Amino acid sequence: MRQSELFYKTLKKKPKKIEAPSNIFLVRAGFIDMASAGSYTFLPLGLRVLRKIEKIIREEMVLINGQEILMPALTPKENWEKTGRWNNFDALFKLKGANKKEYALGPTHEEIISPLAKKIILSYKDLPFYLFQIQTKFRNELRVKSGLLRTREFLMKDLYSFHREEKDLDRYYQKVARAYLKIFKRCGIRAYKTLASGGTFSRYSHEYQALTEAGEDILYVCSKCNLAINREVKSDFKKCPECNCSKFKKEKGIEVGNIFKLGDRYSLPFGLKFRDKDGKEKPVIMGCYGIGLSRLLAAVVEHNYDDKGIIWPEETAPFKFHLIQIESSERVKQAAEKLYKKLEDVLYDDRKDVSPGEKFAEADLIGIPTRIIVSEKTLKKNSIELKKRKEKKLCLIKFSHISRIT
Repeated sequence: MRQSELFYKTLKKKPKKIEAPSNIFLVRAGFIDMASAGSYTFLPLGLRVLRKIEKIIREEMVLINGQEILMPALTPKENWEKTGRWNNFDALFKLKGANKKEYALGPTHEEIISPLAKKIILSYKDLPFYLFQIQTKFRNELRVKSGLLRTREFLMKDLYSFHREEKDLDRYYQKVARAYLKIFKRCGIRAYKTLASGGTFSRYSHEYQALTEAGEDILYVCSKCNLAINREVKSDFKKCPECNCSKFKKEKGIEVGNIFKLGDRYSLPFGLKFRDKDGKEKPVIMGCYGIGLSRLLAAVVEHNYDDKGIIWPEETAPFKFHLIQIESSERVKQAAEKLYKKLEDVLYDDRKDVSPGEKFAEADLIGIPTRIIVSEKTLKKNSIELKKRKEKKLCLIKFSHISRIT
């Protein structure tokens, strides 16, 4: 991508009334734009990051046998009435369509996937199976804050699992838990598996919390095994339930994922049953597992920045390389163009009327992992200058050795 053609604009100063580092840098660097409170446009740079996070999540879901579907965002009132959540889900966006028919914009999809599964599941032979989607969700939050960390519209991956019995759910639950840790590691953050209140589903569930000063949740992290406990359930545990340690460190975090054992909470309202080997009908046992992609994107920035801007991890960066042309002599231009054609996943700063200082400042702000500089100075040595965003040192690479970095 040529930077001269890129649809973006950077800001030199911090926007007013913005405090979270992720929000500051994503706005300043031209990754996102606020359309209204809690609703954001992802600009080309931001969308590239979002798609890379989506790719990581999709790959890991497929590895645990997830099959991808896409459910509607517009969901019928009657489904929510069956589960009792039409009047009890405070953040539900409600609207009326033709003939005064009422709908909700989906904040979650238990009310759609349960009746869907009923059309497929007949026998124990049909179980288990696992369905996931990546889709925009809507929640009528009273208080939005910190940019992408708390919004009214957001992209989310939700996975649902369907089982004959609790033991099978327990096995898959642990498999998902391991997959989540892989996802967060690949994205470039450390997320703590966190014991949390189970809400209406069970006594306890698990969240995945990324530590950040912009976080709203208070966590107590075990000093021995790193299991975290959410403040809501800390009074139940004087010692760590996994290693029996009594020392905890208090931290602030943001939830980037959660996993629940639903049991038959959504099976029963929709008559989602299967016929067992003995011929008896039994309710299908369910689990659900969510990751907020747009929130995860913000959490990656919260973990990877300095005073100059973002420092993107390799797998989530909008581009792998940032090629910068210094001076506009024909010789430099030809060398840079040749390199641009050779590299893949590259942003090429080919702008003519921008000073080297401005180009470098923008490069630091945008935060692409590897910067490649072509100038008269480097060409005299038949080389390019290479710099990693997270490092201070520079090095010269001969043109003949370019293939080593690609």
